[in-house]
Amino acid sequence: MKIWTIANQKGGVGKTTTVASLAGAFTKRGKRVLMVDTDPHASLGYYLGIDSEELPSSLYDLFLANTKLTKETIGNYIVPTNVPDLDLIPSTMALATLDRSLGHQEGMGLILTKALALLEDQYDVVLIDCPPVLGVLMVNALAASQHIIVPVQTEFLAIKGLDRMVKTMILMGRSKKVEYSYTIVPTMFDRRTRAATAALEQLNQDYKNNLWSDVIPVDTKFRDASLSHLPASHYAPRSRGVKAYDRLLDDLLTKDFSHVKIG
Repeated sequence: MKIWTIANQKGGVGKTTTVASLAGAFTKRGKRVLMVDTDPHASLGYYLGIDSEELPSSLYDLFLANTKLTKETIGNYIVPTNVPDLDLIPSTMALATLDRSLGHQEGMGLILTKALALLEDQYDVVLIDCPPVLGVLMVNALAASQHIIVPVQTEFLAIKGLDRMVKTMILMGRSKKVEYSYTIVPTMFDRRTRAATAALEQLNQDYKNNLWSDVIPVDTKFRDASLSHLPASHYAPRSRGVKAYDRLLDDLLTKDFSHVKIG
C-alpha cells in the first residue's frame, strides 16, 4: 500500500486540489484509494460534497479511540465518496484542539501510522491532506508517509515559505533517523506572467534535485470540479490540469520512495 502525504506549511498552494486530483487519477487506473483529511478546515471533504460536521465520526474520533482501534472498528471512521473506489477519513473542526488536549500524550505522533497499518489489505493507495501548521496532525501525516509531495504555488511568497517545510522534513527525518524523500510540485503556473516564470526559475535554482520537471498550470476546471464535488479527472478528464496531474503520477510511479537510513 502506497502512503503519500501532501504537505506545505503555507496555505493556498494547491494541497487539497493535488490530493483530489491524484486520488481521481489513481481510481481511473483501477486502484482503491483512501484519502485522509488532517486539516481542521475539512476542505477535502467539502470539495467532494461531504460535510464532516454532519457525520457521526471523523478523524478526531479515530484519534480519541487510539489503542482501541482494530480492523473491525476502523471502518467506522471511513466514508465513501461519490466516486467508486475512493473513500475518505474526514476531518472536523474539533481536530484543531488536538495539540492542546492530547498533544502531550506519549505516542500521539504515530496514531495515524498504526491506523493505516490496519487497512493494508483494503486499499492500494493512501493520500493524506495536511494542515499548513506544524503540530501533532502534520507530525502524524509525515510519520505515516512513504513519500511527501510538496505543492508550491509559482509566486515569490510561496517559495519563501517552502524553506520552512523543507526544514521541517529534515528535522523530523533526523528524529526518526531517516531521510524523507519528497517531490516539490510547482502549481498554479501561468506562463503569461513574468512572476510565475521567475518563481519557476528560482525553484530550479534552489531545489533542482527534488523538483518535478513539469508544472501544474492554472486551470479553471479545478474550481468547476470542486463545485461539482468531483475530482477534476472525473469532471473534465481532457483538461490541461488533469493531463498535468497524470504526468505527475506517471513520474512518481517510476521512483523508489524507500527512506534512506541516516543513523
